Amino acid sequence: MRLGYVYSVNMSENDNSVNIKKKPKRYHHGDLRAALIKGGLELLKDRAADDLSLREVARHVGVSATAVYRHFPDKQALLYALCGEGAEELGKVQMAAMEDAGGGKAGFEASGRAYVYFALENPGLYRLMMSTRPPAELYEKDGTAVSGAMQLLHQNVSGILGMEADSLSHKVAKLHSWALVHGISMLILDGLVEPEGEVIDALLNIPTKDHAY
Repeated sequence: MRLGYVYSVNMSENDNSVNIKKKPKRYHHGDLRAALIKGGLELLKDRAADDLSLREVARHVGVSATAVYRHFPDKQALLYALCGEGAEELGKVQMAAMEDAGGGKAGFEASGRAYVYFALENPGLYRLMMSTRPPAELYEKDGTAVSGAMQLLHQNVSGILGMEADSLSHKVAKLHSWALVHGISMLILDGLVEPEGEVIDALLNIPTKDHAY
């Protein structure tokens, strides 16, 4: 899209040309911060976070680099925002999968599959979420963008183990479940195993409270 144009006016008396340039139109956006996050997520579809720059995101959205710095002082701030958005979306897809499966053990397994397929469909974003993110304690804190998926995991584990299980059993079960889906996701993303649906389903056969983790 051309932001301006140049035209010449021929002066008959001295045959000189006067070039008149119109100023580029300024890009106005109702919620630039949200647009920048969306643009960053779109760019992560086909590249790694290391290859992402604030200037590239600005060009993608159609604003100046200066406008980006009003919302994100540096690249790290944008990466944190992308992680938060990704974690929130992960929580939503897991919840939807669990509800579609009717909850319970079947719902827990469905949420695990949703986790793996989210990672496979968003490799750049998933790797970013697992390597560049806010401090680990925020993953357990209510009210943060990343709390949804972790709270869902906690609820599912509690539902399967029951409240009679001790705190150590709950913690081990949560870590076991997270390690399982994360490990499957990374093995596939790194090309070490094939993304076979039947294998993923079999691996995510969540043990019941009558079986040890």
